[in-house]
Amino acid sequence: MSDLLNSAIQSVIKSKAAWCRFITANDAGTTGSHQAGFYIPKCASELLFDKPGRKGENKEKTVKIKWQNDFTTESRMKYYGQKTRNEYRITHFGRNFPFLQDENVGDLLIIAKNTEDDYAGYVLSTDDDIDAFLAYFNLSPDETNQLIDVSNQPDTKIKQLFEEFVSRFQDFPETRQMASGAQECYNKAYHITTRTLTNDPDEILLNWIDAEYALFKCMEEKVYKDIISHPFDSIGSFVQTANEVLNRRKSRAGKSLEHHLSDIFICNKLIFEKQAVTEDNKKPDFLFPNEKCYHNILFPTENLTMLGAKTTCKDRWRQVLTEADRIEEKYLFTLQQGISRNQLKEMHDSRLILVVPRKYISSFPKEYQTEIKNLFEFIQMIKEKQEHTPKHFLLG
Repeated sequence: MSDLLNSAIQSVIKSKAAWCRFITANDAGTTGSHQAGFYIPKCASELLFDKPGRKGENKEKTVKIKWQNDFTTESRMKYYGQKTRNEYRITHFGRNFPFLQDENVGDLLIIAKNTEDDYAGYVLSTDDDIDAFLAYFNLSPDETNQLIDVSNQPDTKIKQLFEEFVSRFQDFPETRQMASGAQECYNKAYHITTRTLTNDPDEILLNWIDAEYALFKCMEEKVYKDIISHPFDSIGSFVQTANEVLNRRKSRAGKSLEHHLSDIFICNKLIFEKQAVTEDNKKPDFLFPNEKCYHNILFPTENLTMLGAKTTCKDRWRQVLTEADRIEEKYLFTLQQGISRNQLKEMHDSRLILVVPRKYISSFPKEYQTEIKNLFEFIQMIKEKQEHTPKHFLLG
């Protein structure tokens, strides 16, 4: 764990209120302008003020934010309530503020409130630090842009179903069972039909992932209840348990995305293979239609598609470029919210196309949004390819 990551975690733990979200292209702007500042959703208003703003009034206060344990800005917490506006922002970071540049798009911004006038701010840039922070607080990427609440409980519609699932296990189930259990609980609680799964896969995928994070938390509480109810006999045993918890969270998160994508593809009746072997024993996360077709030189290359799956991809996107030599144009599904223009240009030049949940596309630079596919569009593309694939290739 890096020193910066550790400091960010400790600041959140000790804070009166804390909030995080991915920095978007709108935040950075083309010139790194700081005039508009960071938008804060109404659900996180207590990060700024002890009482919510009143419609028809503006209010603001000046605070000190210490960034990265290094330098301090005198920034302003603002509520705009006059005329048609009803929003919160943090503004005034100074002309040389380093975290509103294009390269910061997709970084994780964290702000922790120590006192009414004293704050700590952190920006995590690497995939490892971002994944570890989210894992520490058991947050899915879709649970950002709200207050970090370590005691957050699932709503009553699904809580009983979670408890029934957890009661069947004495220890953590396999990741496949955990993903399937979360889907079953969510689908039953909210009456999800096959039609919904095919019409709105983007939203369903995110909801399944959120449900699994909540279910996993319930499972942790059961498994570790006896362990944490007694004092640890040494610092070593405490650290060992803490590392075990964190490593399991990080490991499950990556596999969870693959499981849920796989089930979305099955619901949409796509033909695909997970971890199929290509050249040099490479194993792309998803190959459409399958390994047999990929290695058949008579199979039309234009009907082959590979898809990588990574929760975050600021550092890792290049890994998929070498996973299927026969396929020039590669796809990568990610839960990353925003990537810099420089990296998107590099992806474009490398013939890598991003696939992200529909509602995340607006977090990317505007000029690249049309190059990004949402999950529904990707599925429709594969369906069309497979409808035009000679059937004798897909038999047997």
